[in-house]
Amino acid sequence: MMIVQWKAIVEGLLFAAGDEGLTLKQLVSVLEVEEHIALDVLNALKLDHEKSDRGIHLVEVANTYQLTTKKEHASYLKKLVEVPSSTSLSQAALETLAIIAYRQPITRAEIEEVRGVKTERPLHTLTAKALIKEVGRAEGTGRAILYGTTKEFLEYFGLKTVQELPPLPDKVDVDSDQEEADLFFGNFKDSFNDSN
Repeated sequence: MMIVQWKAIVEGLLFAAGDEGLTLKQLVSVLEVEEHIALDVLNALKLDHEKSDRGIHLVEVANTYQLTTKKEHASYLKKLVEVPSSTSLSQAALETLAIIAYRQPITRAEIEEVRGVKTERPLHTLTAKALIKEVGRAEGTGRAILYGTTKEFLEYFGLKTVQELPPLPDKVDVDSDQEEADLFFGNFKDSFNDSN
């Protein structure tokens, strides 16, 4: 494979790795190449990103390679961070936020157990919006991150404390929910069949 093709792959890998970056050993393992080839690709990519028309560059910090923004663009990035986000939260983010609010401190695995699906993206969104934060580490193997709500969460929902959250219902009427779902999907099927 040509260096040009490797550069695109490595750039994508570094982008996906985000702030954690990748070590040379990880790149060698993922690319299944010798170390000197991975280094050649990194050096070529670094040269590409040093051009003035590029907004990011490749840095090595503590034996880890990562893509970062350029210092000369810091004033623009600061403005971006200061601009309030007007985007609303997705259903997945709202579900995740509710679980954290009512069960904090809680680990990602515990959230996923309640939701039944992965929560990596909603957690990232909620952290980026400063509605949740790391509040510690769980005891035991792996010492998983514990999540909790923030002051911004309270402001966003107009609460003084999390104790002001409305109480959860004691019992959810599953039969009633199922009847509503059957009624909706039954009507949907009927209208679909009528149109065909």
